[in-house]
Amino acid sequence: MQVNTLLFGTIEVNPAQVIEFPKGLAGMAGNRRFILVHEEKQDAPVSFTLQSLDDPELALQIIEPSAIGFNYELALSDEELATLGQPRPEDVSVMLTLFTRQEGASRELGAGIRAPLIINTEGRLGIQKVIEQRRSNITISNLSNPV
Repeated sequence: MQVNTLLFGTIEVNPAQVIEFPKGLAGMAGNRRFILVHEEKQDAPVSFTLQSLDDPELALQIIEPSAIGFNYELALSDEELATLGQPRPEDVSVMLTLFTRQEGASRELGAGIRAPLIINTEGRLGIQKVIEQRRSNITISNLSNPV
C-alpha cells in the first residue's frame, strides 16, 4: 500500500510491517497504526522515524536506549503483556522518542526516558510504558533487540 509521510513523501509499505499501538501513545490516542522508516544507509540505522498511518503529519524520531547510554529493566504487567500479545523476551524491543525543546535562543535534543515504547517485533504490537517512579539507574536485560 502507498502511504504519504511527513519526511519521506509517498512510500510503498508492506501491510505486514504495520505496528499497532492498541491504546495509542501519550497525547496521541487516535494514532494507533505506525510504520518504521529510515534512510537507506550501509550501516544499521541508529534512529528511526515512527510514522503514523492515521495522520500523515505525525512522525516521531525514535532511538534504541543503548545508543544514548541508557539501559532499562522493566517489569510488565499481565495487562501490558496481553496487549503486546505475550511476546518472548527476544522479540521485544525498547525504543525512546526523541524531542527538541526550545530554551530561549537555543534548542536542546532530549529523549522520553520515562515513557519508553515497548514493541513486540514479531507480533507488530506496541505499548508506551509510562514510568511513574523516577529511578537513578535504569537497566534492561534481554529486551533490547533491533526492530
